[in-house]
Amino acid sequence: MSMRPLRPVIGWALAGLTCTVLQAQTPEPAPGPGPGIYTCVDARGRKLTSDRIIPECTDREQKMLNPSGTVKAKIGPTLTAQEQIQLDAKNKAEQAQRARQEEEKKQDRALLVRYPNQSAHEKERELALAHIARVKQSAATRVTQLAADKVKLDDEMAFYQKDPSKAPQRLRRQIDEINQAMAAQDRFIADQDAEAKRVNTRFDAERLRLTPLWRMKTGAAQ
Repeated sequence: MSMRPLRPVIGWALAGLTCTVLQAQTPEPAPGPGPGIYTCVDARGRKLTSDRIIPECTDREQKMLNPSGTVKAKIGPTLTAQEQIQLDAKNKAEQAQRARQEEEKKQDRALLVRYPNQSAHEKERELALAHIARVKQSAATRVTQLAADKVKLDDEMAFYQKDPSKAPQRLRRQIDEINQAMAAQDRFIADQDAEAKRVNTRFDAERLRLTPLWRMKTGAAQ
C-alpha cells in the first residue's frame, strides 16, 4: 500500500500549524486614536458616538470602545494654547515644590547627622558664641589701650589749648589715627554683637527643625 498521497496532507497541516504559531507570536497593536468606536457626553449632555474622534468633545474625555463595547482607551481633552501654558506652569510649579521638599529632607538628614541630640546642638552653639566673645574681648582690650594712648596725647595737646593750630603735625596726626582706630574697633565690636545675634537666630531655627526629628529618632529607638 502506497503512502505517497499523505504527503500533501502533512504539508498542509504543518503549514497551518506554522501560521497559528506566527499569529500567536504577533503582538496586538497598542490602543490609540484611529479607526474605532468613540463615545462621549458633550457640553449639552448628549451622548455621542462616532467611528472617529468627536469634534464636539475635544474639550473633554472621550472613550474608545472595542467592538464588544468595553473600553479600549481613553483620550483626554484637547487643550487650547492658553490652557497648555497654564498646565505647563502648574506642572513646573509642582516639580519645583517636590524639589524643595526633597532638598529640605536632605538638609534635615544632614542636620540630624551633625547634631544627633539636643545637647550636641547646644554645645555647638556655646562654642560659636564663646569664639565671638573671645574676639570681642580682644577688641575691647585694644580699645582700652588706644584710650590710654589717647589720654597721653590729649595731655600733650592741652599745652596748645589756646591755639591748637600751633600743635605739631606729628601730634595731630597721632590723635587722628587713634580716633580712627578706636572708631574701627567700635564698629568691629558692633559687628560681633550682630554676629552673636545671627548665631542665636540660626541655632533657634535649627532647633525648631531638629526637635521633631529628635523625637522621631528617640521613638524609633524605643
